[in-house]
Amino acid sequence: MIVKMQKLTLFVSANHKDDALNKLKKLGLVHIHNINQPISEDITSIETELSNVERSLSIIGLKNIEESDRSVDFLKTKSLVENIISLASTKDQLNNVLEEEKGKFNWFQTWGNVSMSEIEELRNAGIYIRLYTSDKSYLKKLPEDRMIYVVNEDKYKVYLALVSTEENSTLDLKEEIIPADNLKSVKDKIASTEKELLQINKKINDLSEFQADILAYQEKIKKRYEFANVKYGMENEESISYLQGFCPEESTDIIKKEADKESWGYVFEEPDDLSEVPTLIKNPRWIKIIDPIFKFMGTVPGYQEYDISMWFLIFFSLFFAMLIGDAGYGFIFIVLTLWARRKMPKAPSEPFILMYILGGATVIWGLLSGTWFGLERIAQIPFLKKCIIPSISSFDLSKHSFNDNQNIMMQLCFLIGAIHLTVAHLTSALRNKKSLRALSQIGWIGIVWSLYFLAGTLVLRHEFPKMAKWPLLIGFFLALVFTNPQKNIIKGVASTLGSLPLDIIGAFSDVVSYLRLFAVGYATVMVAYSFNTMALGNGINNIISGFIAAFILFLGHGLNIILGAMSIVVHGIRLNMLEFSGHLGMEWSGKEYKPFKE
Repeated sequence: MIVKMQKLTLFVSANHKDDALNKLKKLGLVHIHNINQPISEDITSIETELSNVERSLSIIGLKNIEESDRSVDFLKTKSLVENIISLASTKDQLNNVLEEEKGKFNWFQTWGNVSMSEIEELRNAGIYIRLYTSDKSYLKKLPEDRMIYVVNEDKYKVYLALVSTEENSTLDLKEEIIPADNLKSVKDKIASTEKELLQINKKINDLSEFQADILAYQEKIKKRYEFANVKYGMENEESISYLQGFCPEESTDIIKKEADKESWGYVFEEPDDLSEVPTLIKNPRWIKIIDPIFKFMGTVPGYQEYDISMWFLIFFSLFFAMLIGDAGYGFIFIVLTLWARRKMPKAPSEPFILMYILGGATVIWGLLSGTWFGLERIAQIPFLKKCIIPSISSFDLSKHSFNDNQNIMMQLCFLIGAIHLTVAHLTSALRNKKSLRALSQIGWIGIVWSLYFLAGTLVLRHEFPKMAKWPLLIGFFLALVFTNPQKNIIKGVASTLGSLPLDIIGAFSDVVSYLRLFAVGYATVMVAYSFNTMALGNGINNIISGFIAAFILFLGHGLNIILGAMSIVVHGIRLNMLEFSGHLGMEWSGKEYKPFKE
């Protein structure tokens, strides 16, 4: 449920606004909406400090650390951060020096142990040496009247030395610049630089032990930054400063009590611009377990939109079970979740409970469809065989042929899609029950069910029921007239008529898109079946064949589980976030409620 919010304007004394903000922060109830763009030297300074901390953490590298109750000396930690950045800066300089010296070393590797001083000595003696690099084709064009020596060559290039007694004698090639250093000095410089780098890396590694202190310091700076943004985002009128924000309607009494105690002025009112209102969702504990999915997706419904958490949990569990489709895999998910929970006892419980539910749903679906690691012989165990619903079984275990099962599964997918989209339009109709737009949503429910029968006709060659045309016609009329109800009916109809046919075509595509549940689930079964056949088809005759079969099974089923997990994101989440949400008219345009708090 999206919590109803109130807009708050809070007035405080300009001389005591820091104190007022600290008390407001302790309440932790108001999501601040800045009146002004917060700009000040304080904010710039804090941003620089925060940037330095983030840079220092990237330098030392984040590691898993145990929680510590020790107190943090923030002044000492600030100096520590500056030291890490200084070391990193020195390291960058040394790396540049090392790269330059290695470039010189490579030059000597190509040209030999020659130095500028030796070239100068020869020049003083009247012998001039110039070095050139060219492609090998130049060897065919070497001037015969010049003393040219091939010093070195590789696959593509040739390295030439021109020796002459004439100072101005040159070749029509780019001349090599000879390093001022000699080979020995370059080697010494490389060795000393590498030694310095090792020492700096050791110092940085030693300082990484203070990661917990730096993270605590970072949190403190973030709080200061948030405080400064609120403070400098306030409006000032002579001796009065005021801010605006949003708080849950149920919390207004707490704020009023504190405001009266501190002699603050306040005004609570209904939000005028709903796009500015943050979204706070409160649900029963059994629904909150779906929250990790929304956090993973980074999506928040707009304040004026819908909280689909309950429907998302119900249908996502079904989609997960159908897409994975294998009871054996479901047990693996449950066992892995149990293991992870034991390893992370202090972690939030919601992700683990969600995985228990998803794994359990997968086990139930696999039990009903007779799918256990893609092995038909497991499903034929008497106890398990009794649990199978023949019409949806993954293997031909009854009088139903596999083609019949395919058609039934596809029809079931259309049915799930129609129910899912019906829930969306019914939810919208209840939201608009005091408006004529509710009739439009009722009309769309009729359209969806007509499209369900149409999908069966076009895809599965079922006969289109004669009565199915009436929900389509009545639904078309209701959607046409009441989507944009106006006093001038003709004008309202005209504004809808242009897009309605395309919307109906899109709705048909949405119903058919639920076939992905069958297609991906069927593919998962077939991949498992294929790997089983590959590993066990010829039997296991010795230890080597046993190891090979075990490797193929592990690799095959592991890959199948990974592909199944990817399909959950691509298909299972999509059906909720696009098809279902699209029929609700949701844009996921919300921003999360983040109260100003300690």
